[in-house]
Amino acid sequence: MEKTIQTAQEMDKTLQRMAFEILERHANPANIAFVGIRTRGVFLAQRLKEKFDAAAKLTAPLGELDITLYRDDLSQVADFPVIKPSNIGFDLKDKNVILVDDVLYTGRTIRAALTELADFGRPATIELAVLIDRGHRELPVEANYVGKKVPTARKEVIHVKVKEYDGHEIVLLGERDVR
Repeated sequence: MEKTIQTAQEMDKTLQRMAFEILERHANPANIAFVGIRTRGVFLAQRLKEKFDAAAKLTAPLGELDITLYRDDLSQVADFPVIKPSNIGFDLKDKNVILVDDVLYTGRTIRAALTELADFGRPATIELAVLIDRGHRELPVEANYVGKKVPTARKEVIHVKVKEYDGHEIVLLGERDVR
């Protein structure tokens, strides 16, 4: 049984609010760049960037990271993990990078993303934007921009669905499938 946490309309409003928060915190919005973490973080980063661009009246760069090779649990993920290319086609120097992911949980995905991002250069700052923060950190990682905090039990799981990947939009809370 899954419970709806956010509808498509609520997701859109949340991303709009987050875009305004980013704009409010940065005196020079021209130095902002967005980087999404595969898979759904890339689509959320694109949407957040579009809303930010419209509010700031500019076009911020957008990149994407596939953190698969940087995971500390790679051997547990799959025997033959599918690795897609990361793409950051702009210079990170002097950029204020907004790293975007769908769900913040243990912090390990973000640690891997920070490690990989360092391979592309040294930005002025890196901030984290997540649609859902569910708690249960294992590393000292906190998001600068949070769409919604959803306290969860460890046996629960958050599913973020985006139309570009899943065909529909919704955020669901469910039970982890333990087999």
